[in-house]
Amino acid sequence: MKSVLWQGGWITRLRIGSGLILFAFAFLHFINIGLGLFHTDYLHGMQDGRHAVTRHDIGSALLYAALFIHSGLALYSISQRKTLKMPLSMALQIVLGLLIPLQLIAHIVHTRYAHEVFNVNDEMGYIIALMWPSSAIWMQSMLLLVVWVHSCIGLHMWLRLTKWWPKTVPYLIGLAVFVPSFAMAGLLTEGRRIWADFGDPFLRDQYIEHYNWPSPEEFQALFSVKDNALLAFWIALGVSLAVFAGRKLLRRRHSVRVTYVEGPEVVAEKGMTLLEISQANGIPHTALCGGKGRCTTCRVIVEDGAAELPAPSEVEARSLAAVRAPKGARLACQIRPTQPITAFRMFRPDGLRNRAHASQGQERQLAVLFLDMRGFTSRTTGQLPYDIVFLLNRFFDAIVPAITAEGGVVDKYMGDGLLAVFETADPASSARAGLMAAADVSRALERFNKQLNAEGSSHIRIGMGLHLGDLVLGEIGAAGTATRTIIGDAVNVASRLEAETKTLGVELLVSEDLLHAAGYDGDQTGLQSFKLRGVSRPIPALPVRNATLLALRIAA
Repeated sequence: MKSVLWQGGWITRLRIGSGLILFAFAFLHFINIGLGLFHTDYLHGMQDGRHAVTRHDIGSALLYAALFIHSGLALYSISQRKTLKMPLSMALQIVLGLLIPLQLIAHIVHTRYAHEVFNVNDEMGYIIALMWPSSAIWMQSMLLLVVWVHSCIGLHMWLRLTKWWPKTVPYLIGLAVFVPSFAMAGLLTEGRRIWADFGDPFLRDQYIEHYNWPSPEEFQALFSVKDNALLAFWIALGVSLAVFAGRKLLRRRHSVRVTYVEGPEVVAEKGMTLLEISQANGIPHTALCGGKGRCTTCRVIVEDGAAELPAPSEVEARSLAAVRAPKGARLACQIRPTQPITAFRMFRPDGLRNRAHASQGQERQLAVLFLDMRGFTSRTTGQLPYDIVFLLNRFFDAIVPAITAEGGVVDKYMGDGLLAVFETADPASSARAGLMAAADVSRALERFNKQLNAEGSSHIRIGMGLHLGDLVLGEIGAAGTATRTIIGDAVNVASRLEAETKTLGVELLVSEDLLHAAGYDGDQTGLQSFKLRGVSRPIPALPVRNATLLALRIAA
């Protein structure tokens, strides 16, 4: 199976590969500068080691190939875009990427080019002395930050879908802040030292001789090369924008007309999906999964023009068959009209603005806790209904605060049990909240059982299933009476895990998915695989005889 890290076309792989080479170079370069905080010898020693690789023929070819490939693919991606509308993170990535050449070109010309052409000794001391104390030092410092932020965003966008990345992000944020801070500290420390030495005429002459400082004529030649390189960059950027504008104009000349039943009529560019056309023109169009083809809530009935549309793909056909869609139904996120069509939105907002927004739902990955009281039927046999209700309310009064204290919400009560969800900022915090809540519920139950024993009543036992998975949060029910609830396979898994606790004689079964998301590093040797009814895959889960002990492991 292909790794998720390298999924995509060859252009994507080339962009990622070249970006990783440049990221490694930038990281080592920044650490190198930061060593000036300790001693000049450390700074120059690491630079000599880096030059042994980057100034070697193979290293140079690899580095500059990565630079030109990465830059070229960035300009190519701009020229191939259909629209300049994009997420903020992507826009920031592009803007920062375009700012880099404005300072990087000057840096390369006055270092590597000067070294190769005029035999300049471009040690770190030369580079810093060349900039200090003019505005160039601040421009290069800005370049450092821009390169680093651009690299970190790119790395995050690449790895954000892997399982291990979200767990390491809190630690990597610290590293991301440390590296440029360390480099800036080293730059300022070494800059002050060199500038102090330059104040001594004797030392200044020695520095100039040691670095083979360029003459005024050589500096003029360097400025000329820099200006020509910048001009070439502006020309390349202009060509990319011209191609983008030309393709957009060409697409407009090859536009398509879409008519919405009981809605507007719009003209859109060919090549866009019907869902993208709706979103681009501000037309309400339900799409629970965001247009990823993972649901069928965006489906439409194509009343006119269906014959000109390509046949449904295997994925679309399977999804439509699963919901027994009528004839003429298509997924708006999958069809790309090339001829005029008339479409009816099957799940369009009904005019109640708040209802329409909430009922679409939201897909999240959250922790779910399913809890049930053991032996409830036998315990309450022969009791009056009022006594049963009183016992249940006392029971819930005792344990529910342990759930809400961790940010959990009881989604619904089901007789002697409940379903709770932990709607926090991210899956990791939701998983941690679920673990803590399960342990706190166990402690709260122990206190409640002491009260029951004091009253002469038998103690209560419970079973809990805890799982982390994909959920949809939204309104379920008729307009005006709908309540917000959760649906999804994660609810079924948590319920089935809870049922298994009765067979195992344990208080809690917590899934491996939740343990990993929470960063739980306690004893997991007891993990077992469970084949749960209605669940397509075996679920590894950890049986916990007494969930109170879980709190001790978490604290440890």
